[in-house]
Amino acid sequence: MSANNRRGEKANDFKGSMKRIIQYISKYKIRLIVVMISAAIGTVFSIAGPKIMGKATTELFNGLVKKVQGTGSINFDKVLKILLLTLGLYVISAIFSMIQGVVMTGIANDVSYSLRRDISVKINKLPLKYFESRTYGEVLSRVTNDVDTLQQGISQSIVQLITSVTTLIGVFVMMLSINVWMTLCAVLILPVSMVIIGTVMKHSQKFFQRQQKYLGDVNGQVEEIYAGQNVVKAFNKQDDVISEFSKANDQLYDSAWKSQFFSGIMMPVMGFIGNVGYVMVALLGGFLVIKNAIEVGDIQSFFQYIRNFTQPIQQIAQITNLLQSSAAAGERVFEFLDEKEEVLDVENPVSTSNLAGNISFDHVAFGYQKDQPVIRDFSIDVKPGQKIAIVGPTGAGKTTMVKLLMRFYDVNRGAIRIDGHNIKDFRRGDLRKMFGMVLQDTWLFSGTIMENIRYGRLSATDEEVIEAAKAAHAYQFIMQQPEGFSTVINEESDNISQGQKQLITIARAILADNNILILDEATSSVDTRTEILIQKAMDHLMTGRTSFIIAHRLSTIRNADVILAMNDGDIVEQGTHEELLAKNGFYANLYNSQFEKVTA
Repeated sequence: MSANNRRGEKANDFKGSMKRIIQYISKYKIRLIVVMISAAIGTVFSIAGPKIMGKATTELFNGLVKKVQGTGSINFDKVLKILLLTLGLYVISAIFSMIQGVVMTGIANDVSYSLRRDISVKINKLPLKYFESRTYGEVLSRVTNDVDTLQQGISQSIVQLITSVTTLIGVFVMMLSINVWMTLCAVLILPVSMVIIGTVMKHSQKFFQRQQKYLGDVNGQVEEIYAGQNVVKAFNKQDDVISEFSKANDQLYDSAWKSQFFSGIMMPVMGFIGNVGYVMVALLGGFLVIKNAIEVGDIQSFFQYIRNFTQPIQQIAQITNLLQSSAAAGERVFEFLDEKEEVLDVENPVSTSNLAGNISFDHVAFGYQKDQPVIRDFSIDVKPGQKIAIVGPTGAGKTTMVKLLMRFYDVNRGAIRIDGHNIKDFRRGDLRKMFGMVLQDTWLFSGTIMENIRYGRLSATDEEVIEAAKAAHAYQFIMQQPEGFSTVINEESDNISQGQKQLITIARAILADNNILILDEATSSVDTRTEILIQKAMDHLMTGRTSFIIAHRLSTIRNADVILAMNDGDIVEQGTHEELLAKNGFYANLYNSQFEKVTA
């Protein structure tokens, strides 16, 4: 989406987002009630302090007057009791404030935990096309930045809102108890404050939403650039990468600056309005003291109360900004949680037990975009135990066939059947358990070599893992590692070579012992000598199993039962290696071109 289009984005559904956030919080009703009661009690005790302190001031003032007039002296015992009572109130207020702070922090942590758990579950239910259409950084931003923003908003805003509202009401009551006219003068600032808060909320939400969105874009670029540093440097594209990142960073800066500008002007403006109200009340209070309408201590108390009256208004203004940011982050999280999921189950699923492995493609047509077909009309009948090699130029649809077979995508037209059953009649999870995969892009997680191989079958014993490693010809290099099978593969998997990674993934597939095998360029990252060894292991592994082999190096699939030569989504030729060479057609040209490159 272009920058211009993004500038025209409408504001978030604030009410809808907050409603869903409240639904998550409402799971902890008892603790939330404790927070509300503790915040209210702590605030009430704090509010009572200034009026009692005013009595001490009045006692001191009256005592001084009596002393000057010679009619009495200051009653220090009474003043001390008043001060001790005030101190006690403030101590109780602090205790309850601490309780509500601790409990609210726990609620915020639990909400963020629940959101991350739901996101984790959701990730495993989303179709592959969701991740192929987005950067890793964008998805990661929703799990990290957006949930963190939401957590901070919950922990800070709810307690602050309860405290501010309680303080505002309590202080208003205490001010009325001192003098009605001074209270009316003080509350004149409220309409002005509400207008300012409303105006800021109206204009700031879209900027907070853009800030979260652009933050995800920047994270995506950083993740991709960091992962592809070797490629960037090899092609000398540092300047281009920096230029592209600068554009995204400028967009983030622009949206962040505007959102923080609205957030930043709130406090100074509200502070100025509060000071104006303070001056007005001070003038009126001085006049009333002269008229003996109120006592000196009441003036002191009222001045403290008016400060306490404007402060929660300023805090509410801050909370609105925090809530806007939380709503923007929450909407992005809920948008992710609301993404359409894969339909995992059918009402009466077909059992995958005792299937022979006969696979048929019946006039299959598919395109990632319906108006841009990748596969036009694909038909073949694969018998159990056959080795089917799929070859062709880049973009011919080879890997797409595998994605359709495992139902990462559903066909647009036609059907794929296993033993006569449409694959849509299986549970997706059951269907995928039938397949063992070795891909060109290896995937290993941070853990030991033993754990990475065992990922193919978690119930496997150490002995079975070792046997699988031997079958994949990975045993020798594993035992050369410092700690053998206990060697930890680091997060980036850069402490072993690409070829060694591939051997581990092959061992994982051997251990899984699935009915159907998919080998997508499985030997592309190993040397010629290792490739020969792996081919022998693969031949043994594929015995009795239906196997699909996607290969660019045609020398690796000479012994396939059937070779499918694909071009532009169609099978242009099929047969054995010798039969296709004899035809001297598309496959022969493809094979000879590779052979010429090797001999050249």
